[in-house]
Amino acid sequence: MQVHIIDDTVSNLMLFEQIVRRVAEEIEVTCYSDPQQALEAAERALPDLILVDYVMPGLNGHQYVERVRALPGSRDVPIIMITATTERSVRQTALELGVTDFLAKPVDPSEMQVRVTNLLALRRSHLRLRDQNRWLAEAVRQATRAVLAREEELVLRLAKAAEFRDPETGEHIQRMAHYSRLIATGLGLPEEECELIFKAAPMHDVGKLGTPDEILLKPGRLTDAELVVMRRHPLIGHAILDGSSSRLIQLGAEIALTHHERYDGTGYPAGLAGETIPLPGRIVAVADVFDALTSTRPYKPAWSLERAHAFVKDEIGRHFDPGCATALLAAWTEVLAIHHRFSDAREAASVP
Repeated sequence: MQVHIIDDTVSNLMLFEQIVRRVAEEIEVTCYSDPQQALEAAERALPDLILVDYVMPGLNGHQYVERVRALPGSRDVPIIMITATTERSVRQTALELGVTDFLAKPVDPSEMQVRVTNLLALRRSHLRLRDQNRWLAEAVRQATRAVLAREEELVLRLAKAAEFRDPETGEHIQRMAHYSRLIATGLGLPEEECELIFKAAPMHDVGKLGTPDEILLKPGRLTDAELVVMRRHPLIGHAILDGSSSRLIQLGAEIALTHHERYDGTGYPAGLAGETIPLPGRIVAVADVFDALTSTRPYKPAWSLERAHAFVKDEIGRHFDPGCATALLAAWTEVLAIHHRFSDAREAASVP
């Protein structure tokens, strides 16, 4: 424990130091005859206990205490003021400034030793409590990170489960998630929200788990009746994910439900239009369609990137939110990098 003693009388410093050292061998005592030097030392490193005289040249006891209490973290440091004055106003002001206890001059050595012992014990308790609170806060952070990691794992496993039943590939999931984050970033969304959209986007088609194989895997075009069944997958996906307390899974439910809505109101399942479609759904709509166009499917070959670029541009304000589509096209260099980084081997030959 570190103790500072401040008194402009050298004989007092020597006496007080001897008394304090009797409390425990591990106590380190530093004496200051100049209160300004003591203050500068406290600014560098706060002690665990301060004994300060009231009447001193330069800074008196009140002024010293006021400046020490202004230092960060100083509120829990006990301060004993040593004074010969019996004026009530002096003590009242000292208490208001943050003095913990008083000793009257001439000092009784036994009384000083007891007060120092008690206040150092109090300081140790404060330090233990502070360390415990820090430990608990870190434990909570670690537990929260573990919960988020499990949520993210659940999301990926759900996406993979849907992928096993869908002719789309894992690379599609990777690409459209990265495109989604790219669009969110281009829209100026906060980094935390961009990351959340990136992690939730792979859940967009989890509802295809409830789509019959004969429709989901059909190589040709779907009939009108089959389209009705296929277009139920946003509702199924929302039903699978809805009701979670996790913000990530809540966002996944919203994306699953709304990523097939169109900006002009002709999409499904609810025919929402414009900004009545949640922004994450508008973002994923662009990312998902763009990657679907540039990917091979049982019913079509992959489009070239240039053709898909032109399609997205032409559909601004119709299929796509203008801001979302523009954000994708404005980041074309990054789009190309994502496409090639997660390119399917069978699709590579289709891309000029």
